[in-house]
Amino acid sequence: MKQLIECVPNFSEGNDMSIIKQITQQIESVEGVKLLDVDPGKATNRTVVTFVGEPDAVVEAAFLAIQKAAELIDMSKHTGEHPRMGATDVCPFIPIANITMEETVEYSKKLAKKVGEALDISVFLYESSATDSRWKNLANIRSGEYEKMASKLQTPTFNPDFGPKKLHVRAGVTAIGARDFLIAYNVNLNTTSVRRANAVAFDVREAGRVLREGDPITGKIKRDADGEAVRVAGSCKAVKGIGWYIEEYGVAQVSMNLTDIKATPLHKAFEACCLSANARGMRVTGSELVGLMPLQVMLDAGKYFLKQQNRSTGVDEAEIIKIAVKTMGLDELSPFDPKKKIIEYLLAEDEHTPLLDMDLRAFANETASESPAPGGGSIAAYVGVLGVSLATMVANLSSHKRGWDARWEEFSDYAAEGQVFKDKLLHLVDEDTKSFNGIMDSFKLPKGSDAEKAARSAAIQSATKYAVEVPLQVMQTALATLPLIKLMATIGNPNSITDAGVGAMCARTAVYGAYLNVKINLGGLKDQAYVQKIEAEANELLQKAMEMEAAVLVLVEAAM
Repeated sequence: MKQLIECVPNFSEGNDMSIIKQITQQIESVEGVKLLDVDPGKATNRTVVTFVGEPDAVVEAAFLAIQKAAELIDMSKHTGEHPRMGATDVCPFIPIANITMEETVEYSKKLAKKVGEALDISVFLYESSATDSRWKNLANIRSGEYEKMASKLQTPTFNPDFGPKKLHVRAGVTAIGARDFLIAYNVNLNTTSVRRANAVAFDVREAGRVLREGDPITGKIKRDADGEAVRVAGSCKAVKGIGWYIEEYGVAQVSMNLTDIKATPLHKAFEACCLSANARGMRVTGSELVGLMPLQVMLDAGKYFLKQQNRSTGVDEAEIIKIAVKTMGLDELSPFDPKKKIIEYLLAEDEHTPLLDMDLRAFANETASESPAPGGGSIAAYVGVLGVSLATMVANLSSHKRGWDARWEEFSDYAAEGQVFKDKLLHLVDEDTKSFNGIMDSFKLPKGSDAEKAARSAAIQSATKYAVEVPLQVMQTALATLPLIKLMATIGNPNSITDAGVGAMCARTAVYGAYLNVKINLGGLKDQAYVQKIEAEANELLQKAMEMEAAVLVLVEAAM
């Protein structure tokens, strides 16, 4: 499995698109990385770039981008609303798949060393990469911003990890490190007052606010026995925030970094801002995502808001995301396209799913054509999709049935379970056709020499084994839907009991259809121990499916 690192460098240019393009072209020139997002901000004069790839490729792409930014951006002439200290202000690495934080730290150090030595830029390691505890917090490095960096670097306590102990006048200072996934998120207020936006930010952010004697703005700072400023913590853990005014939009915002989305999910930060704003006579009018977010963040938010409405969360993923977008007003300032803002959707752009991309008529026409694929395996998987979709429909109808209000959450959970099965079976529709095509491709391999014949034979066996395993997954998944279908026939909305019955027949057909594909593909395998094992499992799955279908149909017939 590939190791994947996400890199989110912040460049101090948000207005000149030709400069931004030259920087991102460096990233795109490296094989093994995918540019996911480029998010320029005019008022902040800053662009957040997101790309993902295998570790060594990410290091190379990041270095080339930092090099180009140092060439094109002159920090001595830079102004912007956002705190900054370098042409490449920060360059964090985030572990995404099959890689630990410790490994990610080592790659960040590899990049930092190269930048410091090759580009003569002062580099500080921050967050999880920090070698000095002070630098775990980026704000401690960036305080005073670019304008104070020259003098700070002359002090004995401000020592970069790599590069010179003097300011690179054009490129400034850069922080490189590894961190957990961070969401940059701004909440819009119906005010133009930075002071009032800051008041909300102080209510919400973990660091809270410093207590003062008398006047909360001008009063003397309260200090404890050790002389440290006394602070009142904000309501949200792992949230950093400030208030600012965005001239581009004519509104004040609470600008936040959510550094641990488990501690404070996006929707909780949004609600905390709403509570604070309301208490201070203001209103939250919407919000803005800077950069990208994981899919689960949006699903958690959408489900949270659906539950607040006592509505089922067992609806399609797109509907859950729509609820999240509308509730948090993520589309207030500009259109919010989930395909461009959610990491998994951007990565899925390269995934080939021709069958799922068809409408019903096109799918039927393709099945009926002279092409051998899609065949019975893909059709079996799709029939399974229809079966569990019917059960999910019954659960959702039951969740919203008048007079059943006390049980809405129970049926919502059943519907959500059905959605999981549905999505897995949908994936297997295209996967079965891919497995068939894999066999066909292996038969086309050259067989002129003994070595080629051996390689071709091994490829055929491998492809055939995969063509067994895919329909076996269809069998396993479709069978797993039958307990849910039976439950909906037993306790679900009685007006929909026949829908549960049809769902059971579809599920059994999916199991039986996939069984036929397992059997025929087993005939092409030489590994007889594997053949016997899979055949025994398939027979058992089919028998259970037939028994469960019969049990559901007894319930349906008895109710009519």
